[in-house]
Amino acid sequence: MTDRITPDLLLRAYACGLFPMARTRDDPHLHWIDPDLRGILPLETFHVPRSLQKTLRRGDMITTADRAFPAVMENCAAPAPGRQETWINPEIVALFTALHRDGYAHSVETWQDGELVGGLYGLALGGAFFGESMFSRRTDASKVALCALIDRLRAGGFVLLDTQFITGHLARFGAVEIPRAEYHRRLRAALAVPARWPDDPWPEHGTG
Repeated sequence: MTDRITPDLLLRAYACGLFPMARTRDDPHLHWIDPDLRGILPLETFHVPRSLQKTLRRGDMITTADRAFPAVMENCAAPAPGRQETWINPEIVALFTALHRDGYAHSVETWQDGELVGGLYGLALGGAFFGESMFSRRTDASKVALCALIDRLRAGGFVLLDTQFITGHLARFGAVEIPRAEYHRRLRAALAVPARWPDDPWPEHGTG
């Protein structure tokens, strides 16, 4: 636990396999996490569930990247039905906002009828992308953002998508848990890959 974390320290921590969390949104302290089992979502075996395929074909949602990073973080940190507490406190918001300005942190947004209805954010280092959090205000909106993220990571040459932990939601897409030592081995290899986050416009596109 530390009372002072800088953006540079945060980058170095992620490169070592650590990530910070607060116990609650109001917790002023951050805690370094390096779990025994780490969640990853293999890019080569990413699976789109059949129900989501129907949403994608409908094409009434569009996705963008880095168009509304502060709003995505705000929504990820806010209470939502079934999730009254989050681990994203004001310090995490400030740190990732600074890293976004420096070109390390990125967001993917989902829009419907001109409204921001879902999204996710994370951190890019070398060929590794560390997915931090996602939110959804309409059915499948965060899942649509995840599909768009996969497209971008593949196009940019990324080789590792770190999800930190596994949920039933992520398992449906093919996420798996691997031991800490294996994760650290994959992370070292990924950090040496010269991947690049694709610039927007990607272009702004529908999902159908």
